[in-house]
Amino acid sequence: MSLNHILAQATAEAVKNLYGAEVAADTIVPSTTKKEFEGNLTIVVFPFLKASHKRPEDTAQEIGAYLVEHCDAVEKFNVIKGFLNITIKPTFWTSVLLQVAEKPDFGFKPVTEDSRLVMIEYSSPNTNKPLHLGHVRNNLLGYSLAKIMEANGNKVVKTNIVNDRGIHICKSMLAWIKWGNNITPEQAGKKGDHLIGDFYVLFDKKYKEEVNQLMAEGMSEDDAKAESALMKEARAMLKKWEDGDEEVRSLWRMMNEWVYAGFDETYQRLGVSFDKIYYESNTYLEGKEKVLEGLEKGIFYRKEDNSVWADLTADGLDHKLLLRTDGTSVYMTQDIGTAKLRFQDYPIDQMIYVVGNEQNYHFQVLSLLLDKLGFSWGKDLVHFSYGMVELPNGKMKSREGTVVDADDLMDEMIATAKQMSEGRLKGVPEEEIDNLFRIIGLGALKYFILKVDPRKNMLFNPEESIDFNGNTGAFVQYTYARIRSVLRKSNPDDAAVDVTSYAPNDKEIDLIQRIADFPSVVSEAGRTYSPALIANYVFDLAKTYNQFYHDYSILKEEDATTRAFRLLLSRIVSEVICRGFSLLGVEVPERM
Repeated sequence: MSLNHILAQATAEAVKNLYGAEVAADTIVPSTTKKEFEGNLTIVVFPFLKASHKRPEDTAQEIGAYLVEHCDAVEKFNVIKGFLNITIKPTFWTSVLLQVAEKPDFGFKPVTEDSRLVMIEYSSPNTNKPLHLGHVRNNLLGYSLAKIMEANGNKVVKTNIVNDRGIHICKSMLAWIKWGNNITPEQAGKKGDHLIGDFYVLFDKKYKEEVNQLMAEGMSEDDAKAESALMKEARAMLKKWEDGDEEVRSLWRMMNEWVYAGFDETYQRLGVSFDKIYYESNTYLEGKEKVLEGLEKGIFYRKEDNSVWADLTADGLDHKLLLRTDGTSVYMTQDIGTAKLRFQDYPIDQMIYVVGNEQNYHFQVLSLLLDKLGFSWGKDLVHFSYGMVELPNGKMKSREGTVVDADDLMDEMIATAKQMSEGRLKGVPEEEIDNLFRIIGLGALKYFILKVDPRKNMLFNPEESIDFNGNTGAFVQYTYARIRSVLRKSNPDDAAVDVTSYAPNDKEIDLIQRIADFPSVVSEAGRTYSPALIANYVFDLAKTYNQFYHDYSILKEEDATTRAFRLLLSRIVSEVICRGFSLLGVEVPERM
């Protein structure tokens, strides 16, 4: 039982015995005492005034006195108005640390057969271009959220929907036919997603040249775009694809396989994965079928031009197009189809979509439509909405000059880690150096992105992210490596010393209290869908440890019990850092 639970139960017992009122212990939430006041934990007594019929100060005084007498954990207390500040006995903090040491899964709730099943969708790439900086934030948030939800005792299915059909795919295909000379990724010496992305850019270049030529001949811009022979060819190819033309479909499959191989390489390098991948080419017809089923049931309506709509005015929204006049589907229809397949595949209790905030309205509508169509989780789906991520001007421009590719970004981060680590890495074996640069560089990228409130837009600065002295992944990784070095140098006999009667000092207590907070931070991160809570908690823990390490000896401490206790405390700090960073998908090095 955690210290917070012990205090909450003792307080509930105090209110019952002092005032005859029943209070649920889980409604009493002790918080960390503010630094300007004496104490470790604070309980707000205002909710108990109806039972006590006394002033806040008197109520707090009586409850505090009861806790000192009846709760073994409480040493003393003080009262500031309606706030009861409690000081915990130093030796009790030692028992808290020893309890943590006995829990290999400290902070994480077990996943059982009865656990809820949460499906999380993230990534959602198009097969006409490589993953870019926006995808990096999406993937890191999605993967971290999956780890956090699992740590909160949920079964989790990580899923991806690949946008592998449409006019944008045909543009890359047509450019490859016209100007590719049958080149393959192997012949080009490029990843498949980069090669196909190059052809997409080439199509756009040729298309603009054609439009400009037609405009120079006297056409308006709209007429020039409408008369573009290149765009007409792309649309004709899309029609052939939709009609199942085997020649077009064969080319489409071959080029998509090139892209998938490229995506897989990027995902693996970024450290993210999926349990199930869906493809838009398989879901859009399912969505159309579901919409027509809704039409038959009177959930939707058809206009005179044959298009199908949903009337959402009663829900405070507008009318939403679901099928065009020619019967083709829109993105909303495809999302309905994907939801249908997912519901068939898994007994989903909650669906979380990790998608940028420009799609907020889309998911409002999708939630309503899924609910109307009978998906039990539709009304409660979560749109994990996040802001844009940008780079300082002029930094890491991609080959197109407008979008930063994920692969280029990772290369640059590893190179920056190498540059900024020169002279700092002492005693690291030569064979570990390159892998260490990778761990530092990618750790910096992940931490810098995940420490920011996901709802906010952010500016990513590569050099700032690898500052060994700031709120960075590198700072936390260095702290972890420092602790592991101390533990490697320690005498194994120290682990056998009995520390149960050791009374920790204030800085040691501060560290233990932060460690004890880890389960509640994990729980809150799951409740609020916020990896940033984990990131900033781990940084605070590392910063607090560094202050302790600066002020006190560990290996050179002469008292055996004190030395053993500090080694135990150090080990547990390192384990919590490792567990916290695992929820962010960030590796920790044993040496730095």
